[in-house]
Amino acid sequence: MTGIGGLFGLDGAVPAAERAQRLAVALVARGGAGGGRYDGGALVLLHRGQPADQPFVDPGGAILVGDGALDPAPLQLYRAYGIEFARHLRGGTALALYDPDSGRLLLARDGFGIKPLYYAETAEGFVFASTAAALLAAGAVEAALVQSARDELLQLQFTTGRTTAFAGIYRLLPGETLIVEEGRLVDRRLYRTLPALGPIPSAVEPALATLDLLLGQAVKRHAQADGPVGLFLSGGVDSTALLALMADQSAAPVEALTLGFSQPSEGGELEMAREMAAAVGARLTEVSFREADFWHLLPEVAAAIDDPMADAALVPQWKLARAAAEAGFRTILAGEGGDELFGGYGRYRALLRPWWAGGKLPRIRGAFDGLGLLRDEMPGWRDGIDAAETAQAIGSRTRLQIAQAADCQDWLPNDLLAKFDRCLMAQGLDGRLPLLDRAVAQFAFGLPDELKIRDGVGKWLLRRWLDQRLPTAGALTRRRRGQIPVGDWLKRRGRMLGPLVARQDCVRALCLPDTVERLFAKIENKRHVFAAWSLLFYTLWYRAHIARLAPERDVFQTLSSHG
Repeated sequence: MTGIGGLFGLDGAVPAAERAQRLAVALVARGGAGGGRYDGGALVLLHRGQPADQPFVDPGGAILVGDGALDPAPLQLYRAYGIEFARHLRGGTALALYDPDSGRLLLARDGFGIKPLYYAETAEGFVFASTAAALLAAGAVEAALVQSARDELLQLQFTTGRTTAFAGIYRLLPGETLIVEEGRLVDRRLYRTLPALGPIPSAVEPALATLDLLLGQAVKRHAQADGPVGLFLSGGVDSTALLALMADQSAAPVEALTLGFSQPSEGGELEMAREMAAAVGARLTEVSFREADFWHLLPEVAAAIDDPMADAALVPQWKLARAAAEAGFRTILAGEGGDELFGGYGRYRALLRPWWAGGKLPRIRGAFDGLGLLRDEMPGWRDGIDAAETAQAIGSRTRLQIAQAADCQDWLPNDLLAKFDRCLMAQGLDGRLPLLDRAVAQFAFGLPDELKIRDGVGKWLLRRWLDQRLPTAGALTRRRRGQIPVGDWLKRRGRMLGPLVARQDCVRALCLPDTVERLFAKIENKRHVFAAWSLLFYTLWYRAHIARLAPERDVFQTLSSHG
């Protein structure tokens, strides 16, 4: 649980003490009350977290603060490589490094965007923080909505690129380094973790041996932590692969946590998690998630997710993280990144099929397209996705690799990793993602397409490896993943929710109220579910972060309140 922030006054001006104090207080929500501070006249650097051993200072006087499991190594890399030091970072971190000799402040974010970092350029100078909410709380900018980001959120469920939903607040991109001098952003560098080269030819057996070595090293490194370590276990291929390795590497039983929904499907994730935990002798904590949890927790979650993603899995993962913290865990491992790097998504399989066999490009239709809900079209909602696909069509990459790299540019950091980060940090937990270890990621991305997708099965090589490691996992057999039954919950409460959502100012600006009420009253298919959920989440997020209204006891009381 860590957070960083800072202010760099323009042309040597000393930042206002009140502004610095407000930023420090806002960061407590992410890193706790402990931490350190550097005051260097025009520059203030803040760190929140335990242990309170930052800022780090090297013999040459350079100063470092960082988010994540950080040690002074980046200072050594800086002395060796200068501005290009971030190319050599390993692991999930976001950091700020100041060199008094050059007067230069460097901000850097890891290549996958595991840890967030935001900034704003103001009339007083440059300000940055681990959360957009901290910049708002410090008064660096006002809470004004960016329409293009809103459109992306509704159509895609996440936002793309550098622009956030808040006017004047920007993200560092994954792998980006910003260079700031005298309170001004003067340059930026971008390093992409994934190679531009196309697939590297490999036979199955050598690829399996390399995968075994790299995965073992990554899990061993990421499982080293102070305090109890747990695993989020869904029973799917990615988390089960981590389970198998953790069990092999430790004499003590693996401690795993999994979710169980109030309407479990036969052969669903809870049942699979139980089977996998039993197979390796792990201790499994089952965290139930019921419909009442959804309605009760959703306003709280929306208020905590400053950089929004309309992902229904937010709410159950929030409860799972809370249960992990209450059980005394300090560090959590999870399998995020496996689908993107090993080729697990159905959209990848569709991409490789010819058009006459159902092949199609990813995300060609937005959630609201063709539903007749919007007052006006959202013509630019796919611009960010188009830009990502164009940016990643480099070198000798295959069509599959371009889609994977585009997902790693925006979908992965701005949805899945942001969700994981916010849910864990809110509960004081550190998250580790071994499948995004640089060596594992570069190897997986460079695999031939046929080792990623074979016979219509995604993540083929990882499944083959797991089948050898843990045959009881049935990794080579297709299993239907359990789904959060949010559609059923929305249908049950749709007639009550429709008028409440439709009357919100932020929704009325987008849709005619009667069309919204009809949508909620008659949810018939997955597209209706997605549109209704997106409107509901957007409404709650807007109330909390733009209208600045505190959440009430549950969804219905929150939407009924006029503030």
